Amino acid sequence: MKRFIPALLDFLFPPLCHICRSFITDAGQIHICPSCREQLPLVISPCCTVCGVPFAGAGNDHICGRCLKDPPCFDAACSQLLYEGAARDLLHRFKYQYKTHLRRPLALLALQGLTEIIQRQQPDMIVPVPLHRSRLRSRGFNQAVLLGSVFSTRLALPMLVDGLARIRWTEPQIELSADQRRSNVKGAFSCTRSADINGKRVLLLDDVMTTGSTVDECAKELKKAGANYVLVATVARAAR
Repeated sequence: MKRFIPALLDFLFPPLCHICRSFITDAGQIHICPSCREQLPLVISPCCTVCGVPFAGAGNDHICGRCLKDPPCFDAACSQLLYEGAARDLLHRFKYQYKTHLRRPLALLALQGLTEIIQRQQPDMIVPVPLHRSRLRSRGFNQAVLLGSVFSTRLALPMLVDGLARIRWTEPQIELSADQRRSNVKGAFSCTRSADINGKRVLLLDDVMTTGSTVDECAKELKKAGANYVLVATVARAAR
């Protein structure tokens, strides 16, 4: 019976690829066909060992010039996909078109490449990047929390949903320059669970990392609260 029910559901509601919408004979849990999976742009070495930005060409991982000149408050960052092409489209549909069912394939795609990195750092908890309460009301969900629920289950890590709060409204970062992004989020976050953060290793989770200004400001507050280590993980990141 347990095998019959999924087969019946596939017959009544055939699984389609989230990207090309073609039928998938063996959809698995991600529901993206092999052809589309091969075309997803991955973050590959060489990368900065701090901010995780990929470098053009070959070579070994090393610290980028920006992190040497102005070290971020987080200790390391990692992403699975480049924020372009089909990956960007999936994330836009998830966040801006309210396709919340995409949280699972996006999180599972990320975990395929990030699980080993995350487990190596032995975080004690997941803290999602928060939304301002007014944006949360208008959108109806925090994408980082939805992704975090999958990460939490798969990694067997507790998620501190209210570990950080966005204490003032900020303009959407998407149209801002790097300097404007830093100014926009400066002082926008506060750690609301310092007793739970103090002395812990934190996995700071968000959907996309662009300049890193948002996660850096969040990491600053986590370090103020006593976090020993902050590893940033995102599904995707923009190439510099």
